[in-house]
Amino acid sequence: MRLRGRKGIREDIERQKELVVLNAKDYKGKWAELFGNNNPIHAELGMGKGRFISEISKKYPNINFIGVDMYDELIRKASEKAKNAHEIKTDEESESTLSIPNLKLMLFNIEHIEEAFAEGELERVYLNFSDPWPKKKHARRRLTHPGFVEKYQQILNANGEIHLKTDSQSLFEFSLNSFADMGLRMRNISLNLHVDGIHPDHVMTEYETKFAGQGMNIHRCEVVIGEKVLASHLEQLNKAKTE
Repeated sequence: MRLRGRKGIREDIERQKELVVLNAKDYKGKWAELFGNNNPIHAELGMGKGRFISEISKKYPNINFIGVDMYDELIRKASEKAKNAHEIKTDEESESTLSIPNLKLMLFNIEHIEEAFAEGELERVYLNFSDPWPKKKHARRRLTHPGFVEKYQQILNANGEIHLKTDSQSLFEFSLNSFADMGLRMRNISLNLHVDGIHPDHVMTEYETKFAGQGMNIHRCEVVIGEKVLASHLEQLNKAKTE
């Protein structure tokens, strides 16, 4: 996918030094230091125009969020969404000092995500409406292919989870099989997330709003990765069996 945007996009995002991270590798193992606290860090891999990461960062101020995408234009669009969501007004002169305490936008290729985060540095990975890469020969490019999931396992901590949402039935089926083949536990699996209507606390993406409005099914699941969250999940399952 190639995006065409207005001139000066790179200069635009380069000015936003407090919000946009262009040298992600320099912060590997140092993201807590960059945020200035030890709050959990959640990352959306492939954030698109940034509606989800902008709104969820406002909703949960005690969690640090990182929106990741590889296109300058999407980083620029996400920065605008972030300002609007957090009700921040800026001019060109003040953009360099714009700071949303719990949000960073990271220009980076997800294929090398393990080069941007240290082992156990993240608590949650969001995969929202990722490119389904429908052709079989492109399966390795899907963000739920074992090659990618193994990288997520490295960078997620003891409470680590993967949250997946997609409108693509074929990608969802591929993903469930991928997780199962790797011996990973899943929970809250839904083939039609909004069948009973959209919950008021649910944070939507641009695609999700569009597809749900068209009556399309939204598929969702959570993958339990970290040792602590897995132990808690198994305990809950055993408790449910005995009740």
